[in-house]
Amino acid sequence: MRSIVMNGPGAPDVMELAELPDPVAGPGEVVVEIAAAGVNFMDIGARRGLIWADMPNPKVLGVEGAGRVIAVGDGVNSVRLGERVSWVYAPGSYAERLAIPASALVRIPDAIDDRTAAAVMMQGLTASHFTTDFYPVQRGDIALVHAAAGGLGLLMTQIIKLRGGNVIGRVSSAEKVAVAKEAGADHVIVDAEGNFAEEAIRLSGGEGVHVVYDGSGPKTFQGSLDALRRCGTFCWYGPVLGGPGPLDIMSLPKSIKLGYAVFLDHIHTPALLRAHTKQLFDWIEDGSLKVRIGATYPLAEAAAAHAAMESRATTGKLLLIP
Repeated sequence: MRSIVMNGPGAPDVMELAELPDPVAGPGEVVVEIAAAGVNFMDIGARRGLIWADMPNPKVLGVEGAGRVIAVGDGVNSVRLGERVSWVYAPGSYAERLAIPASALVRIPDAIDDRTAAAVMMQGLTASHFTTDFYPVQRGDIALVHAAAGGLGLLMTQIIKLRGGNVIGRVSSAEKVAVAKEAGADHVIVDAEGNFAEEAIRLSGGEGVHVVYDGSGPKTFQGSLDALRRCGTFCWYGPVLGGPGPLDIMSLPKSIKLGYAVFLDHIHTPALLRAHTKQLFDWIEDGSLKVRIGATYPLAEAAAAHAAMESRATTGKLLLIP
């Protein structure tokens, strides 16, 4: 089967298309024929050597996707041959086929296509965690969402609006404003340099926002702190762009709450994975949540997908199609 492998960290061109043996379903596993694989900043972190450093090379990138079950191992009774399934964390998803623990899979409803299912897993569950678990948005809350035209930002914006909140989106260019507005952002700030706090405070009536969702790296950290109101919550995420460096906890202003949010804490049991994914699928089916697929690439063009994502010029979700 064809897979995208890397033999060492580096730029997108370290990824290669390679022929590997077909996977075999072990006990508790199934083999899936992959219809679409999601491209995530986590994959860029793995490619750069920021994560998975202890995993031997060559390693197959990718963790998310959707497809059809083509083989079932011993002891599996939760999924059947021929069923369409999706997953959020299964290393090796940049491939034509993959052996996955059955407990990591969710069934895809008939009304949802494979590409939509693949596109909503990681970013959808991350958005769900941030807005319903890490900081449960309440009616009337004002949220500042960074990268509001990206796949995650678009989903967070919609869930915040579903919960009765208000969204101030930040985007890096004027071309992205319409996309953020279409998802429901009440206001959009165009800023590529980290100079957004004053405008966010003004748009929130002078008090600052209730919560900031910031995965944009060190450049925006101080501005996000400044944009919060008293007792506001700072949701920091995304290791690829780096952290703010050492913090003196006594220097944090305005009695704010600061935390590093990780989506796996939202789905740490199979039951939670199924329950939270069902909610996302229900919202998609009834039209409450729209998944924007910004671009699709053939599996062999994974490097181009990574380069596009790193350019910060994309909107919505990027997919690889084996």
